[in-house]
Amino acid sequence: MPIYEFQCKDCGEVFEELVLGSNCQGVKCKRCKSSQISKLMSQVAFKSGGKFVSASGSACSSCSSGSCSSCK
Repeated sequence: MPIYEFQCKDCGEVFEELVLGSNCQGVKCKRCKSSQISKLMSQVAFKSGGKFVSASGSACSSCSSGSCSSCK
C-alpha cells in the first residue's frame, strides 16, 4: 500500500496519505478538508544491505529516512 504525497490547491498544505490501490478519490486536505488536491512526485528509497539507496543510486547509512543532509 503506497503512501502518496499531496498538496492542497486551496490552502497549500502538503500532506501524506496511505492510499489503497491506485484510487486517490476521496482524499481530502488534512488542514481545510478541501478535495481540490494534486498528487506530488516523491523520491523513492529502498533498503539494501543495511543502507538506504535512493532511486538515483546514492546510499545512506546514517539515517532512517534516506533523505538527511549526509545522504546527498
